[in-house]
Amino acid sequence: EIVGVIGPNGAGKTTFFNVLTGFERCDAGSWTFEGTDLAGRQAYSIARSGMVRTFQTARVFPRLSVIDNIALAAPDQRGERLTQALFPWRWRAQHEALQSRAAEVAEWVGLGAKAADYAGTLSGGQRKLLELARATMASPRLLMLDEPMAGVNPALRQALLSKITELPGDGITVLFVEHDMDVVSAISDVVVCMAEGRI
Repeated sequence: EIVGVIGPNGAGKTTFFNVLTGFERCDAGSWTFEGTDLAGRQAYSIARSGMVRTFQTARVFPRLSVIDNIALAAPDQRGERLTQALFPWRWRAQHEALQSRAAEVAEWVGLGAKAADYAGTLSGGQRKLLELARATMASPRLLMLDEPMAGVNPALRQALLSKITELPGDGITVLFVEHDMDVVSAISDVVVCMAEGRI
């Protein structure tokens, strides 16, 4: 399902995301994801467990192509290991399959025509689409979107919304923070309101 998290500025929404995903440390408490305790684990470890997040300001690798930005998020790439990287014949087939899958995902979010362009040349809205594509490429079971509509122009807004609403059909739960109540009411199955760090 799609769960919206709302609340005034300073309510703790982004801090909540940061703590759950290992970008900030908490003083107390614990949480689990699919029965696994994630408290105190590193961000990369949490992402590998299937909990993937995006940021308020889209973070891309500006000097990599759109397709490479997407492909690098795929889990378990053989060529990433030092012992394997020296032997391209061991990972070349997987690399080609990932490039093909990344091209499909780029097409899915509407960036197919820009697949070979540097990510640094994209507009703010296109970067949000790229970040969604990259997060999807990581095969998440829980996708956490921090203000996905922030800075997105109306032309790309509907495209981004329609892609987000398709994710539960692929077995991905979406948890998102958003200030635009029209967006929240349009796509949320459940809405959680926070104020002063509490639900």
